[in-house]
Amino acid sequence: MHQTRIDAQVLAQIELEQYIEEQANKIAPEYEIDAILDIDFGTLYRVWLDCKLLGTFYRAVGDGKWVAQPCCVCVRYRLDTAKQAQQKIISVSGLSLRNAA
Repeated sequence: MHQTRIDAQVLAQIELEQYIEEQANKIAPEYEIDAILDIDFGTLYRVWLDCKLLGTFYRAVGDGKWVAQPCCVCVRYRLDTAKQAQQKIISVSGLSLRNAA
């Protein structure tokens, strides 16, 4: 009987942790950034949300600006930092996902 109560408590704790993680991902999803070597752009960084590619960014050779191109638009944004490029891709992609819904 005592073991059954402990098992139920452990199961309840696991379910609670899973629920909290699911809710956290809804509020602040995890973005992933990887990089590939591109013959035209050098290091091309890709921003992902789960398995969905949100956009790419790279550092321009000529002026050193960071060029961000979200997948959902045909615009290239020229920014001062890599962080700004990431944020632009995420914000524009978020707006596009909401408009598509």
